[in-house]
Amino acid sequence: MSLPPPIFILASPRSFTSLVCAMLGQHPELYGVPELNLFVAETMEQLLQRFKGVLQFQLHGLLRTVAQLYAGEQTMLSIEMARRWNLNRLDRSTGEVYAELCQKVTPLRIVDKSPAYPINPEALERIKNTFPDACYLHLIRHPKTQGESVMKIAGGMMAKAVDSFDYSTQPPTLDPQYAWYKTQSNILEFLSKVPSSQQRRFRGEDVLGNPRLHLEQISKWLGISWNESILEAMLRPQDSPYAYLGPYGATLGNDPNFLKSPIFKQRKILPSSLEGALPWRQDGKGFIPYVFKLAQDFGYS
Repeated sequence: MSLPPPIFILASPRSFTSLVCAMLGQHPELYGVPELNLFVAETMEQLLQRFKGVLQFQLHGLLRTVAQLYAGEQTMLSIEMARRWNLNRLDRSTGEVYAELCQKVTPLRIVDKSPAYPINPEALERIKNTFPDACYLHLIRHPKTQGESVMKIAGGMMAKAVDSFDYSTQPPTLDPQYAWYKTQSNILEFLSKVPSSQQRRFRGEDVLGNPRLHLEQISKWLGISWNESILEAMLRPQDSPYAYLGPYGATLGNDPNFLKSPIFKQRKILPSSLEGALPWRQDGKGFIPYVFKLAQDFGYS
């Protein structure tokens, strides 16, 4: 039996992915999940080994999803059940486990926005090998506002975690534009091998500024139904079972700011400029030429 192909949102962190994924997940033919992160490893044993200690939070999305799908709720008890569920599948590939989750939600299609995928080309290849007919939504955000958002979280912890430094200075300067460029380059390289019918690119600012237009475009691309009541449902991301902090042991799985305030408020996002000094740098430097050029190619100015 063929499974309904999942939809993967590929983006840099802090690019409105939690909100957009939850909005898409409210479509009656889709199922938005928190960050599953399954494809960062080949097997479940490797996955659980990788996400130990301080990295355990990267399993929260998977635990919450399993708890919700197999127990119908997210409680401390159902999270413990989800941990056993994972342990019972140590000898399976992460692709097999992902397919099991797809089977569980059939006929709905999973929408997954795990930010660990686009920074890891091997993870992207695992997705393609497991689901050759998957669809990919390339979601972008202006590198200046994306960088500002990254730097506001724990002193730029997300940029540090992916070694986003300018090593031309002494000492090296933490600068999220390097990670933005690397992630976008990974996505573009991967999507160059994916049929054009299975991919679309949207600017996050445009989706949030005019959700009616862009959510309809996404729905038509995916070949799913569209009407006024569906739009109304998609404008209520707070109705997702994953739109709030989870129970003890699996509180996260999505962006913490989204989990604290998941209600969508349509707003026009004022354009940022690619020119000038970057607000997170003390030396007055701006975007390096290849970041500037790629952002222009995406329609930013």
